[in-house]
Amino acid sequence: MSATWIAVLATAAGCYALKLAGLTVPQRLLASPRVRRFAELVPVALLAALSAVQAATSGQEFALDPARLAGMGAAVAALLLRAPFLVVIVVAAGTAALLRVAGIS
Repeated sequence: MSATWIAVLATAAGCYALKLAGLTVPQRLLASPRVRRFAELVPVALLAALSAVQAATSGQEFALDPARLAGMGAAVAALLLRAPFLVVIVVAAGTAALLRVAGIS
């Protein structure tokens, strides 16, 4: 068995264990306002961090790509205008694609 398959199986087992742990949390713990607030904010923070990393890096190095950053800016503008999520994605991708076609990358 290769190291890649061992890593895949270990990750799958870890994800399953984490999901199982989430299902076994007592209801009285989940009723706490602090825990509920934490559970609401963690996905937002993780998505923001992932977006920032993807926008400002290329592989293992820091790279400020103007087209990608403009796409992120367009996405933020669409979010501020309360556009649906699919529209936000299309606006961001379209902005970056148009800038790349124009030679800005």
